[in-house]
Amino acid sequence: MASPLTITNITPPSSLAFGTTGPSGSPDYAALSEIPTPPWYAVRVQSRFEAVVSTTLRAKGYEEFLPLYRSTRRWSDRKKTLDLPLFPGYLFCRFPADRVLPILTTPGVVKILCAGKKLLPVLDEEITAVKRILSSGLLAQPWPFIGVGSKVYLNGGPLAGLEGIVTNTDKDCRLVVSVGLLQRSVAVEIDREWARLCN
Repeated sequence: MASPLTITNITPPSSLAFGTTGPSGSPDYAALSEIPTPPWYAVRVQSRFEAVVSTTLRAKGYEEFLPLYRSTRRWSDRKKTLDLPLFPGYLFCRFPADRVLPILTTPGVVKILCAGKKLLPVLDEEITAVKRILSSGLLAQPWPFIGVGSKVYLNGGPLAGLEGIVTNTDKDCRLVVSVGLLQRSVAVEIDREWARLCN
């Protein structure tokens, strides 16, 4: 009868450590933590392909962000609640600036926003602001771009600490946060008492 096969002394390939190892040959996680995080870039996609591209990029191992908002559509006989892209035709993705080919070859991707051949990163604080709005539970919706105006700081409510521009209507008060590169904005309904003018 054949004896059982025993495997011993297996050393993980150096590629698992990304080329950075400690004294014992194991990954040097302290050094790995110092690797800078790639910036966010705006990816233009074909109409109605936002979710497909988002899923594909995530499957490839990229950190992506497809902002969605909830909208209720009414027909004569029924109504339906849908999750729609906050910025139709766009999503955001983190990747090194010298690794654009895997992004551009993703089905549904049209281009990455750039000036000439230079990629244009999206500000981290703009992505953070949009994420906070969408996770706040407050009613958010696309809004016409607002580039200038009086900025306010929210010192109360679920978005405390966020800055934006307040617009007033007859019935409600909205905080508008913009993504400058896209020339697009998102508005969220807030309580007037949460806001104070920035210095």
